[in-house]
Amino acid sequence: MYRKSPSLMELVVRPDNIEKAIKKVKKNKGAPGIDGMKVSELHAHFAQYFSRITKKLLDGSYQPQAVRKVQIPKPNGKMRVLGIPVARDRVIQQAIKQVIEPGIDRTFSNHSYGFRPNRSTGTALKQCAAYYEEGYKIAVDCDLKQCFDMLNHDKLMYLFERHVQDKSISTFIRRSLQVGAIDLSGEVAERKIGAPQGG
Repeated sequence: MYRKSPSLMELVVRPDNIEKAIKKVKKNKGAPGIDGMKVSELHAHFAQYFSRITKKLLDGSYQPQAVRKVQIPKPNGKMRVLGIPVARDRVIQQAIKQVIEPGIDRTFSNHSYGFRPNRSTGTALKQCAAYYEEGYKIAVDCDLKQCFDMLNHDKLMYLFERHVQDKSISTFIRRSLQVGAIDLSGEVAERKIGAPQGG
């Protein structure tokens, strides 16, 4: 009998993929989110709640928690606002990334170096040096002002869903984009546009 291939979310919640994601999140360290859970507590947390988390992810009922809003100084003296997700949500985000990144990365521009596997500032500089050797002598430095803050959720999800057809993954990502941010006063700021930075 023919067995249906697993959905992408079924691959995401496989114990070996979750274990790999936990190790990656622990290695990255990072501050606790609004629930106060430290990354050192992740193995025990997932051992206790794995079945419940998996079920909710597969049926689309999982709800990411609000992010903890913090400000850090930028080199220019201004402040950058970060949104720190709870450790459990960071594990789920990492587990999804591990499954979808190999396929989706192939769709990106060959001239894009940020936040991609086997690419870095160093590989971008090597490419710049190669262009210079080819005779290109002008470079343009630009920055998209408030790029993360102004992301349109509908446009982003439209582009994402052209490459990843898994409703439960799309649901999780959309909910992660829309979670509120809680500041030190305990006030929750809703998010209609933009993506949290800091997870």
